[in-house]
Amino acid sequence: MTDYNETDFFGYDSDYVDEVCHKEDILKVVSYLIPIFLTVVFVLSFIGNILVLIILTFYENLKSLANIFILNLALSDLLFTFGLPFWASYYMWGWTFGDFGCKAVKFLFYAGFYSSVLFLTLMTVQRYVAVVHPLSDWERCRGFSVAPFIVWILSAGAALLGSYRSKVIEEEKNTYCEYDSISIKLRIDYLQNAFFLIAFIIMGFCCIRIFHTITKAQTTGRHETVRVIFCISLVFFIFWAPFNIVMFVRSFSDLNLFTECQISKNIDNAFYVSRLLAFSHCCLNPVFYAFVDLKFRNDLKMILQIIFCQKTPLQVRQRRSDVLTQNSCTVAMNLL
Repeated sequence: MTDYNETDFFGYDSDYVDEVCHKEDILKVVSYLIPIFLTVVFVLSFIGNILVLIILTFYENLKSLANIFILNLALSDLLFTFGLPFWASYYMWGWTFGDFGCKAVKFLFYAGFYSSVLFLTLMTVQRYVAVVHPLSDWERCRGFSVAPFIVWILSAGAALLGSYRSKVIEEEKNTYCEYDSISIKLRIDYLQNAFFLIAFIIMGFCCIRIFHTITKAQTTGRHETVRVIFCISLVFFIFWAPFNIVMFVRSFSDLNLFTECQISKNIDNAFYVSRLLAFSHCCLNPVFYAFVDLKFRNDLKMILQIIFCQKTPLQVRQRRSDVLTQNSCTVAMNLL
């Protein structure tokens, strides 16, 4: 009989005792692929979200609620991103950052996740009110302006639940960052599942009503902000829904409801794949801003010209103005 204990950085204890159920092959692949993947995601997310913050701060109107929410969403992605190098190191060498580091990195993960969900929900609700009820008192409500502060307070509070009950456990030659007990882990997992499901219902309702209103009014081309929010929300749920579903199913394994070795292996494989999919989401929002939002794309081109072509902002604006003037003259000559 072989006693195999697997504990990953979210505190998932998969104690499975069976003479033919060995998961060393899974962990061997994971220890090589996940650090490389997380490193790539960290670099892309850090660069992309920093560019988003620069563009919103220096080139956009921060009096716009949509821009304020997007700025805070970029901060949420960066908060989540800062924890990725620690997880990459964990898979290669085990947990080497002490008890405080364990709690801090868990806090970064949950604070980034909860704040992202809340800001996406707020963005969708705000667009819903502006499009579906444009003349109502809710559309002029100042509550949206203080909402970012409330979101960060709620996200920090929810993240503390996971980080406070985390600790470092030494076992033989390995050191793990996990929860105090299996019951605490299950409660935190179910809280995350419920939070995700409620946000999905709210955002789904708002998106359906917005789409119906725009289609009925036949003004789709005027709602570029709505298209951005649609894309961001859709991609968020595509990337995070599988992870939450698999995490919920895997909780049955923690309760010893799955006893077959192959089922346990399949769940572990699905969990690792879905988690990598979820973790890669933090680097995707800047891509969608660039492809969907024309003004954002133009501002990004300006920054890249300043960085790589050694031009001043005034020179870039002057060149853009000259191009517009030449285009106008060409149109006028064609008319003549």
